[in-house]
Amino acid sequence: MSFRDTHAGELGSADAGRTVQLAGWADRIRDQGGVIFIDLRDASGVIQVVIDPAEHPAAVDLRREFCLSAIGTVTIRPAGSENLDLKTGSVEVAISDLTVLSTAKALPFQLDERTDVDELVRLKYRYLDMRRPRVAANIRARSVGVAAMRSTLSDAGFLEIETPTLIRSTPEGARDVLVPSRLQQGDFYALPQSPQLFKQLLMIGGIERYYQIARCYRDEDFRSDRQLEFTQLDIEGSFWGREEVLATLESVMVEVVRAVRGVELSTPFPRIPFQEAIDRYGRDKPDTRFAMTIEDFTDLFASAGFKAFAGVLEAGGVIRGLNAGPLGLSRSALDGLVDDAKEAGASGLVWLVVEEDGAIRSPVAKFLSDEEMAGMVSTLSASSGDHILVVADRARVASEVLGRFRVRFGTPEHHDELEFVWVIDFPVFEETDSGDLVASHHPFTAPADVEDMAANPRTAVAQAYDLVLNGLELGSGSVRIHDPDTQQKIFEILGIGADEAEERFGWFVEALRYGTPPHAGFAVGIARLMSILQDEPNIREVIPFPKTQTGIDPLTGSPSAVDDDQLVELGIDLRPEVRAERMAREAESAAPEVG
Repeated sequence: MSFRDTHAGELGSADAGRTVQLAGWADRIRDQGGVIFIDLRDASGVIQVVIDPAEHPAAVDLRREFCLSAIGTVTIRPAGSENLDLKTGSVEVAISDLTVLSTAKALPFQLDERTDVDELVRLKYRYLDMRRPRVAANIRARSVGVAAMRSTLSDAGFLEIETPTLIRSTPEGARDVLVPSRLQQGDFYALPQSPQLFKQLLMIGGIERYYQIARCYRDEDFRSDRQLEFTQLDIEGSFWGREEVLATLESVMVEVVRAVRGVELSTPFPRIPFQEAIDRYGRDKPDTRFAMTIEDFTDLFASAGFKAFAGVLEAGGVIRGLNAGPLGLSRSALDGLVDDAKEAGASGLVWLVVEEDGAIRSPVAKFLSDEEMAGMVSTLSASSGDHILVVADRARVASEVLGRFRVRFGTPEHHDELEFVWVIDFPVFEETDSGDLVASHHPFTAPADVEDMAANPRTAVAQAYDLVLNGLELGSGSVRIHDPDTQQKIFEILGIGADEAEERFGWFVEALRYGTPPHAGFAVGIARLMSILQDEPNIREVIPFPKTQTGIDPLTGSPSAVDDDQLVELGIDLRPEVRAERMAREAESAAPEVG
């Protein structure tokens, strides 16, 4: 049986007189008495169809989202009745044969974009939400973007290769998602946080160009730009250094943006060293769409009479400032910024406002010299009405706090521009609050200088790089360690002893001893990239079946309890307090609503 020979969104005035068969959903229905108009929708678009209820009595019982098949003749709409908002708005289809393929219950929410629907409801009925234009467009755009990735890399000689999703637990910065083994009770698989070690093994195995649209899993707290499970474009190349990686990723981004946005990007993308990004933008993912930068006032206040500044400088700190622009804030709102700075980790914040006559209004103005205030105004190119924010503290704290204010007051709204930037020269290690060192990216990242890393691990630079778009990190990459001795040095600095390294990574370190080529790679978060290209602030809007911010799937009701028999098969028992808590949740969800 045939359902359709033409897509709804493809019809135009050139098709007038054609007999076509359409199939789709009843998007809108308007009964005008002697005639019924239906906006018939399929994945290609919408076409108005016209039904005579005298010839098709069943048409009077049609409801929204009934699934229909119809045969009719394309006709030009009467003058004055055209719909300029529709691509097909110059024509309509006069129906001669109508078949109801399936009916639909009353909808839990309307599918037009004019109705604001709670996200939990939308996700519970995600299959209906997908019929809404916005979500449908996002899913189509994602498919177009992924296709551009595949074609670009395939043309460049890359092989698409799958890697395992049941692996050994290895640390990569977040909790692993664990899967119990039934056959080896008490042992667990881990779902991969990334294909990192396996793609390196592919390089050892002689696969010189690899890519994968890889599913990855990280058991970390949910945010608007983070999910428990996610998809990334993963690439790796042998006999590569940083330049080959960056050039390849730029070519991919050019094709993706061209396919999804119809915009031509300029390459190469700008590059900013990590330390410069921190110093000037306050974060390692700078939004370069606006020019508000952090400036250093340390030398300006070298002989400061203001005790608060002098004390910071004596302790080895810095003084940095930001021109936040003409904010027009009240005194109480400005004092509120001081509280915000303290909550962000600074010891305080000084604010100054440039008045119309050039004078400075500030609670600390009497403690600052004319030269100091003039120096700040000049350095920040401040003018009448501008608000200057100053933090005196440790260098990293001062920049990060000011970086928060930069994002808060400077980020443009409703701007379509795309500003890609590479952040390069990351540190090999980061220091925890307890003073321990952890890998800045992951422990398989090559240092720029092995000897310097061994002598100065806290300041050593890695051959690592991030791709940033409009202030959001799209992904990370690095030149990998291909020398087992260097890999061992990394483990030692991280406090991973020889026995522990052998237990956790012995199989991988062993592989490095068999002629490993120099190699490097990268991974791009697909949902995050597509959310920016589609101007969606939440990545859930570009994922077909996302979890909520608390990790719940309203559609299927996962995560959910499993039968005790299943737990017994796996050799697992729940602690009494966990079982009691689960039973309480089940009782609460089963209780009838009151009111």
